[in-house]
Amino acid sequence: MSFLELHDIRESEPVPGYRVRFVHSDSMTVAYWEIEAGASMPEHSHMHEQIVNFIEGEFELRVRDEVRTAGPGTVAVISPDVPHSGKAITRCRIIDIFHPVREDYR
Repeated sequence: MSFLELHDIRESEPVPGYRVRFVHSDSMTVAYWEIEAGASMPEHSHMHEQIVNFIEGEFELRVRDEVRTAGPGTVAVISPDVPHSGKAITRCRIIDIFHPVREDYR
């Protein structure tokens, strides 16, 4: 078992307003997002299964043609290759889990 401290992990900003720290295991990637109010994530898809955990704030998530305002306690499961996008209504904290590992985020 390994222990990490999030504050020791390098933060990046792959999309304007989306700051993140990534933790990778042999089989998955966990992303710890801090998102500015009003910041948008363009529509995209990827080969990874994704579980989105909404921790803080309000976030509008679009998965295919379904749109939902999510807040603390909401969890979304996004299947591989499904188009999705979103926008932070308020400042947000979100934890994403991806399987398999997001090699593009290493």
